[in-house]
Amino acid sequence: MTAGSASRIVNTRLGARIEPSGPRVRATLELLGALVGRELKGRYKGSALGFLWAVLVPLFMAAIYVVFLRMLVGRALTPDRVVVGVFAWQFTAQSVQAGMASVTGNANLVKKVFFPRWLLPAASTLAQLINYLLSLLVQFAVLGVLAARGAAAGVSVDPLLLPAAVALLTMLNFGMALLLAAAHVHFRDTQHLVGVLLSAWFFVSPVMYDLDLLRPWLAGRPWLEAAVWLNPLTPLLTGLRAASLDGVAWLPPPWAAAGLAVAPATLALGAAVFRRAQRHFADLL
Repeated sequence: MTAGSASRIVNTRLGARIEPSGPRVRATLELLGALVGRELKGRYKGSALGFLWAVLVPLFMAAIYVVFLRMLVGRALTPDRVVVGVFAWQFTAQSVQAGMASVTGNANLVKKVFFPRWLLPAASTLAQLINYLLSLLVQFAVLGVLAARGAAAGVSVDPLLLPAAVALLTMLNFGMALLLAAAHVHFRDTQHLVGVLLSAWFFVSPVMYDLDLLRPWLAGRPWLEAAVWLNPLTPLLTGLRAASLDGVAWLPPPWAAAGLAVAPATLALGAAVFRRAQRHFADLL
């Protein structure tokens, strides 16, 4: 495997290693780019629809949730808010699952070639980020169609809030990818536990519903409202909706700051755990 003009594989008595032939930062970035490209190509290799699946899956999910939830709560549930939530959730769920398998899925590379191991979960997260950013184009097109048909509020893009929310969500996803990639090398049951936890996290997060639906439950229960906002997806999804839709205010309570702080804290914890665990990867794979 080569990483472009800025790095090359050399053989030593201790095995092969990727050695930069130019500035180290440039070599690392080119290797990261190569890994991201491989991730994107490998994901849809042999698929007839290719990248379209990154758009079709959340669209199908959003349509299903809207139909069934409207049967339960009526028209209080608006499809535009479900669309924004489901697209963002797909980014997180795919990042977690791909990041968790990023090291174990590249066992031969890890055992035979020396390179910064953190590039593997970074590449999987960046590949999912690219998918998400491209799917946002489709998301806004769908929101525009819904607004034109009177089925949703208008589309409004906040040039500051939208990139800030996406950046924090990416930070959260990368932190979880680092943590779970390290855990999966040591404990192969991690994938089964993560599947269960992702399902639970989906339902306790405002993915397919808006916080307005929880107002009756939160009234008079400040501890419950604090718990809801401590979930990092609550302020992030609310921010994404406020940045994308008319009529959605971004007026978070004080607890939202703690929920947002979970993203950089998760990244810092994931980096520390991954750095400590990576020395044993080659022996355990």
